Amino acid sequence: MSYKTDLGRVIGLGTANEGVHEWFSGRVLSVALVPLAVLFLWIVGSLIGEEHSTVVAAFQNPFKAIVVILFLLVAFKHLADGAKEILLDYVHGKATLAISLVATRLICYFLGAAGAFAVAKIAFAG
Repeated sequence: MSYKTDLGRVIGLGTANEGVHEWFSGRVLSVALVPLAVLFLWIVGSLIGEEHSTVVAAFQNPFKAIVVILFLLVAFKHLADGAKEILLDYVHGKATLAISLVATRLICYFLGAAGAFAVAKIAFAG
């Protein structure tokens, strides 16, 4: 017994036409977060309790700034995708679901962009 439509069987997609993409994207983001999280904790953890000038000097290193920015962007994208799945499972009203999905995605993207901007500002302006 198959739940796929005839067209879905022919082109190899499920009924939503994006299930494999979302599943694979979630796995790629999860795998990418492992080394990024370790590097992020190593970089930021070593700066706890340091003077302002030491922190600025650390983020002016291109490798450290890029790692922190990548971590923030990937982490908030992963958060947005995970929150979307939770909302799709537990919010049942159409209007409430639409508003929740848009608001959650905007908040996650805003926080990721704000963090990336903050690191970039420290890296370039000091």
